[in-house]
Amino acid sequence: MVTSMDAKSIYGSSLPSNAILVMGSESHGISESIMLKGTQISIPRYGTESDKTESLNVATATAILLAEWRRSIGM
Repeated sequence: MVTSMDAKSIYGSSLPSNAILVMGSESHGISESIMLKGTQISIPRYGTESDKTESLNVATATAILLAEWRRSIGM
């Protein structure tokens, strides 16, 4: 699974029980070649159009994604 700000929300995705999560930095992101190899997921943005969150610290985003992944596979 690869993260992308414009991908489908992790909360509406069917997550595999066995996968690798690839996170990119805010400034450089994930390379296109890696992006094409995995299912793209995101943490949904909250707020109105004018005040939507733009990004999260990579450690915080990783924690949220791993917690939801674990919850979704019933561990």
